[in-house]
Amino acid sequence: MAGIQDLTGKVVLVTGASRGIGYAAALEAARRGAHVVAVARTVGGLEELDDEIQDLGSSATLVPLDLRDGDAIDRLGAAIFERWGALDGLVANAGQLGVLSPLPHVKPEDFEKVMAVNVTANYRLLRATDLLLRQSTAGRAVFVSSGAARSAKPFWGLYAASKAAVDAMVKSYAGEVNQTKVKVNVFYPGAVRTAMRAKAMPGENPDTLVKPGDIAPKLIDMLSPSLKETGKLFDMATGAFEDI
Repeated sequence: MAGIQDLTGKVVLVTGASRGIGYAAALEAARRGAHVVAVARTVGGLEELDDEIQDLGSSATLVPLDLRDGDAIDRLGAAIFERWGALDGLVANAGQLGVLSPLPHVKPEDFEKVMAVNVTANYRLLRATDLLLRQSTAGRAVFVSSGAARSAKPFWGLYAASKAAVDAMVKSYAGEVNQTKVKVNVFYPGAVRTAMRAKAMPGENPDTLVKPGDIAPKLIDMLSPSLKETGKLFDMATGAFEDI
């Protein structure tokens, strides 16, 4: 994944694009020439993103959408098909931390909300974009996950379970599209200066963390048409691909 990968003329969908890693990833894709389909609930954040993308000389389509609305995801897939006929890149970044709590104390509604955003929405995205990715000359999908899926530390059970589910879905789906041009992988960003990180680690000094813009290039490298890996995870902590 060395060097800047050109995405001129490519259509890239980014979820959770109004802030944090998603915002930085959308900007990086636009910087490389992609038309960005930016999805988030926060309209203000999307509009700020659009201004920055225009300043780069690129373009975006803003989609204010709650990813818990599966029918809306289906409509988005249909709209992309009608306009472009294919999708070249998917960055499934949106996620929720939920509550850090002993598992027996997690409220059912909190459990369901995290699973709806972190797991079900990503399944719906795969379902809605599968054909679109296959129609691309080099469809690429990357799902932002977390090392929590493996460590599963005490009190992190809800978030860890949701990310472990994402990893499992990606591994399975990668095998299903192995004979196509589609490549699908997982990205572990590590400790990044985001609102989610601040919520999880309130006593942490944010100045000790890397910023979303620092990791965005590696994340967007995973959309490169030259990428060969599939069904793998890229861990920023090691700077390398490994088995899921």
